[in-house]
Amino acid sequence: MTMKSTAERPALELGHTLKPRQLTMMGLGSAIGAGLFLGSGAGVRAAGPAVLVSYLVAGTLIILVMWALGEMAAAHPNSGAFSVYAQKAMGPTAGATIGWLWWLQLVVVIAAEALGAAGLLFSVWPVVPVWALSLIFMAVFTAINLAGVKNFGEFEFWFAILKVVAIVLFLAIGAALLLGWLPAVGSPGLANITSDFAPAGLGGVATALFVVIFAFGGTEIVSVAAAETEDPERSVARAIRTVVWRILVFYIGSVFVIAAVLPSTSEALASPFAGVLDMARIPGASTAITLVAVVALLSALNANLYGASRMVFSLSERGEAPRILSRLTKARVPVVAVGVSVAFGFLAAVLELLFPDQILPALFQLVGSTCLVVWGMALVSQLILRRRADRDGTALPLRMKGFPGLTIFGLVLLALIFAVGFSSPESSRQLFSTLALVAGIAAACWIGARLTRSREPN
Repeated sequence: MTMKSTAERPALELGHTLKPRQLTMMGLGSAIGAGLFLGSGAGVRAAGPAVLVSYLVAGTLIILVMWALGEMAAAHPNSGAFSVYAQKAMGPTAGATIGWLWWLQLVVVIAAEALGAAGLLFSVWPVVPVWALSLIFMAVFTAINLAGVKNFGEFEFWFAILKVVAIVLFLAIGAALLLGWLPAVGSPGLANITSDFAPAGLGGVATALFVVIFAFGGTEIVSVAAAETEDPERSVARAIRTVVWRILVFYIGSVFVIAAVLPSTSEALASPFAGVLDMARIPGASTAITLVAVVALLSALNANLYGASRMVFSLSERGEAPRILSRLTKARVPVVAVGVSVAFGFLAAVLELLFPDQILPALFQLVGSTCLVVWGMALVSQLILRRRADRDGTALPLRMKGFPGLTIFGLVLLALIFAVGFSSPESSRQLFSTLALVAGIAAACWIGARLTRSREPN
């Protein structure tokens, strides 16, 4: 996919106006979306209460990945983030492959967020069809992303704040329900968890694991946004510390409440947050949380569109994508990169019109395991670059603690997830599809680089 030698390209600069608070909330905004508000129900349905094991495993892995990315992003802030780090560690083909893979993952997620938000809004306001709402959302958030990174960051900050407040309230109501503190509402207790913790066994945990991994996907956008932050070294360290523990509390706390209140066979798992609040018999609460879920999905769409556009901009800047994708507006926004990244979302909305209720599940299935490849490459890159820096005596502004043990532990954990995944027919199909996709992208990048070099004058 190489298009042009990087040596022939002018130096291009994005803005540097993102504030630390905006970077932190962006990390939350990209992760608290469809994966939590919709995927959590699918996870409980697949594994029962044992989905908590899936969340703990995936949560541990994402902590290690974020620490590794934080070290590299503080030292080398770049909109290509882990794609650039893979290139530094393992060569151009590795960097281009992981960049294109992540971009493809995000454009699929953008479409999933738009369709998910449209479906939820339609459930409480069945006036405008899902496909039309999806098109409206895509158009609005394309405009927001073109307005400049400072405005985008402020918009994302307040979106994320609303989500955090809503989840805190949900956890409080869920705790009151489980403890029997709500008037005229009997507590379900922990019977759903203790009576049949893993109804589908290890296979169910494996299936749920990939739903959970999809939910955590997008957290790594913090390392991409570091390139447009005022003080990358300090901002990245603060954002990673904050994002990691908040996501774990919100995710594991919310899923515990859902698994305790709703059995794995409940139809309410289609919209699990609303289902829990219906059980609590709070008037209007389920509608309110559904609207908050719409906001959460749109916030994630906003952040992921930002991340996708910056990644393909970086690929273009390095000669791994058409040069036009690195064109900037006066507001220092990669306008063509934004347009290309959002195009798949518009296509998905049209497909939803042609194939109702079939597109969103297919999108979830497609991108679930690509996160594992991205995280694995990030850990390998950090292992190589940190050893290289230590050998050369290079000072790093942020150092991952427990190196190399924790990095290696993350890779071992990743290998175990792959092993468990291959033990389940459903997840093994997803893994084989992902590996085939990675191989195809890598081959295209390698062939593109060879063709580019062959055209260059000696």
